[in-house]
Amino acid sequence: MNYHGLVRSLDLPAGWKPPTELEYDDIRATAISRAHLHDDVRGINASIDLIQRTRGGGWPTEPVSADFNYVDLVWHELEFREGYSFTYAVYDSRGQYLGCCYLYPMGRRTPLTEDLLTCDVDVSWWVTPDAYEHGYYTKLYAALQHWIETAFPFTKAYYSNTEIPGLGFPSYRGHIALKEEGRWERHAGSSTPISGRARSGWSGRPVSRSRRWPGIWGSTKARWATGST
Repeated sequence: MNYHGLVRSLDLPAGWKPPTELEYDDIRATAISRAHLHDDVRGINASIDLIQRTRGGGWPTEPVSADFNYVDLVWHELEFREGYSFTYAVYDSRGQYLGCCYLYPMGRRTPLTEDLLTCDVDVSWWVTPDAYEHGYYTKLYAALQHWIETAFPFTKAYYSNTEIPGLGFPSYRGHIALKEEGRWERHAGSSTPISGRARSGWSGRPVSRSRRWPGIWGSTKARWATGST
């Protein structure tokens, strides 16, 4: 079967509410919103090369404006409310902005393959250059694994970053974490060349981190949806 363009919506229990705040060691994550606009714009624009190198994908390709990012943040708010995806702004315990992390439906960020069909969430993240130098890239990866295990209903996460701590750099592989019987088993995921990912976004605008696709927004409750890559 050709899975090109298919997106597997997040499978969430009825009545389940996503956490709006998460903590791990000195890391604090808050559901991203318009209130984070200025921190987010500054963080993105200071981190373009590092995001491309560590998170991978087609975003960002250039500095973002406050106007453009405002729209992006509104979409993240809507997606969070509808349970389509969960994006968090990340700070340290002193209030210093560190970056962002994303829980996306499978197929939205990374094209689906046979190996990825059993995964139920695509996890990615980035941090600013200063945060990277202070070890927060690896620490946020550990935080995400902890949160997926303790705060979310997912059982098999796919960590889709290009650089995966502990797997070398660049890995171009991602990382699958399987939660079974209260324990974690981890192994490398399937290769996904960055060049195969989309370079354009919604309504012809520069590609955004939220990868907004026409035709998919109204189908967030369905298990599968389609969108163009």
